[in-house]
Amino acid sequence: MASGNSWLQAVQSGGQRFAAGIDINSQNVRLIVLSQRFRARGALQLEHMSAVPLAASAMAGAEIIDRQAVARALRDAFAGLPRVCTAQALQCAMAVPASITRTSTVPLERLAAQSQCEQQDGGPALAGLAPAVMDEAERIAGVERHALAADWCVDERSAPVRAVTITAMARQHLEARIECAASAGISLSAVDGEHHAALRAMRYAAMHELDPCEPYVALWIGTDGVHGWRMADGVIDGDMHYPAPEHTDLADALRDLAGGPRFDCALVGGEVDLLDGVGFSLADIGDVLGCSVLPFECALLGTRVRPFEDEPLRGPAGAVAFGLALRGVIE
Repeated sequence: MASGNSWLQAVQSGGQRFAAGIDINSQNVRLIVLSQRFRARGALQLEHMSAVPLAASAMAGAEIIDRQAVARALRDAFAGLPRVCTAQALQCAMAVPASITRTSTVPLERLAAQSQCEQQDGGPALAGLAPAVMDEAERIAGVERHALAADWCVDERSAPVRAVTITAMARQHLEARIECAASAGISLSAVDGEHHAALRAMRYAAMHELDPCEPYVALWIGTDGVHGWRMADGVIDGDMHYPAPEHTDLADALRDLAGGPRFDCALVGGEVDLLDGVGFSLADIGDVLGCSVLPFECALLGTRVRPFEDEPLRGPAGAVAFGLALRGVIE
């Protein structure tokens, strides 16, 4: 959820807002820090990128086994921050694995009606949506409210229908990550599902690299499989996840996603090397979809303020961390 104080902090700090995206996986901790001038909403700066390896015993799937090891990796990742970032109230968002999250997208007006929110400036008072949001989070997660953690954000588009995206999970997973961050001296302002953060990053890339009216496919490759979205006119026109019972293989899932308007490009983010495990490649994706394939590259989306040692984060693997940091500077 957006913080009203963060814009005030941006103004007080000379009009520049800073946000960090933290992606923890079984192999490493990835960090990307972005900034944006208060009066130049389109100009992003890449302030910092780092990736710190984790021991194999630190994680077991989505579970954090060695919290001290993760906290140390977080401290190391933040150790190289430029001084201008540490001087600000840094907005920090962390990803949680798609396998432990449940997500729902609900029309804003529906939630407002359920919450009986008062109207402000032509729309509902967002603070009043919380009760309805928690009702929906409890429904999609199948977890009682006392053991539930939920996060939500409002689509900034005013038309055709504004929507609220709700992410929910068992509280124990969130508490483990908050504890690791706190041990590293980091205060989290938000959590987000990996695939939603990656989609946010690729939608931003599409805005800057593709024709505004061009339909495209966004694909994110993670440890739980491949998530795909067919995008048209800036909105999701279809989606898929593989593996899933309805798909015999990845090619079948991609062909199902491709049904509909023709498109010329597929944006791909995530762990591209995992495609080898299913006998696939980026070229194969292009062949099945009948379009060109463009790997996500965050270095093309912002001004680099200094050289970075962790060049691999420039590519598809940096999509989640970039999408998390992007959330912090645009909300």
